[in-house]
Amino acid sequence: MTDDIGYQALTQAAMRGVMREALKVAASPAGLPGGHHFYITFRTRAPGVVIAEPLLKRYPEEITIVIQHQFWDLEIHDRHFEIVLRFGGVPQHLVVPYSAVTRFHDPSVNFGFGLEPVLPGQVTEIDPVPEGEAEAETAPAAEEETETPRPASDGSVVQLDAFRRK
Repeated sequence: MTDDIGYQALTQAAMRGVMREALKVAASPAGLPGGHHFYITFRTRAPGVVIAEPLLKRYPEEITIVIQHQFWDLEIHDRHFEIVLRFGGVPQHLVVPYSAVTRFHDPSVNFGFGLEPVLPGQVTEIDPVPEGEAEAETAPAAEEETETPRPASDGSVVQLDAFRRK
């Protein structure tokens, strides 16, 4: 057993979650608001990437795609996204696992981050809890004792200075 909590991996998973949520906005019927657009760089040979052979030959290591005005069929999944973009006027269907992404940038608001490459066998995502299970885990069972309710606060403010060391 290791003493490491794995904060770096947790942070990387959280940033991939931010990217997934931003992509959900782009995939919504309203689309991206204002001038938002995304530059997404990903490793073309990472496990799970689906890219046409001519693109793979042209971009053997990494490619940066732009999600702005001309994209189609953007589908967001738990572990990857799919999109159709034009390259040289030819529509290409791409499948990009979030674990393959190395950079995400929205220049309209100067927001972006880099992501570490995912090593084989490394956990890259925090599995979402299926709907309904979260409530079942947090709700007390019928036969379990529940805490006695606390009285409502009277609204007074407690000064912490009295408890501090001088």
